[in-house]
Amino acid sequence: MNVVIVGGGKIGLYLAETLLNHGHRPHVVEIDKRTCAHLADALDIPIICGDGTTIEALESADVGTADALISVSGRDEDNLISCQLAKMKFGVKKTVARVNNPRNLRVMKKLGVDVPVCTTNNIVRVIEHEADNAQIKLLMSLNAGAASLNEIVIPDHFPKAGQTLAEIGLSKDVVVVTITRGEEMLIPRGETTLESGDKVMVIAKNHSLHDINELFGR
Repeated sequence: MNVVIVGGGKIGLYLAETLLNHGHRPHVVEIDKRTCAHLADALDIPIICGDGTTIEALESADVGTADALISVSGRDEDNLISCQLAKMKFGVKKTVARVNNPRNLRVMKKLGVDVPVCTTNNIVRVIEHEADNAQIKLLMSLNAGAASLNEIVIPDHFPKAGQTLAEIGLSKDVVVVTITRGEEMLIPRGETTLESGDKVMVIAKNHSLHDINELFGR
């Protein structure tokens, strides 16, 4: 997946490393030349030295081909502008913005940012849920963000369709809560099977999210 990160500070570096480790292809846009040099030394990815609130810099980062843009600068106004440009000018489907002032969360949402978030850890969770696979949706954070409730749509041609939950062998940190099949809601047991098109409600600890993506989303 192609992701453009606007802002190359500590959060931007951390996000880029996280995305790389999960097999994605991030580009970073950063206005400060020294920070760009540091990023280029630390990461083997495209680093664009420019203003992420301008069309020119976003074009240089190939935003038009990106699946998501994540803006994590220290200024809420800049993060809003970057997300708005990405969505309205380049048609990016998913935008995520760091919000430094919690009072701006509602405004960001009203002005078109898909996912405004306040902390670094929340941004990472958004990447896992929102950017990694559109079939897996975060519904609620639990236990101060250590776990989450998710909805998963089992994809077509799911290789384990017809297998029972016991046969699939989910992690002990993943609990299937309900399965909706057509108009029927099932309370799952070990012998319950999974089928393509099922909507599955899952509670999982955050360290298990990547495994869920691998199992259900790809």
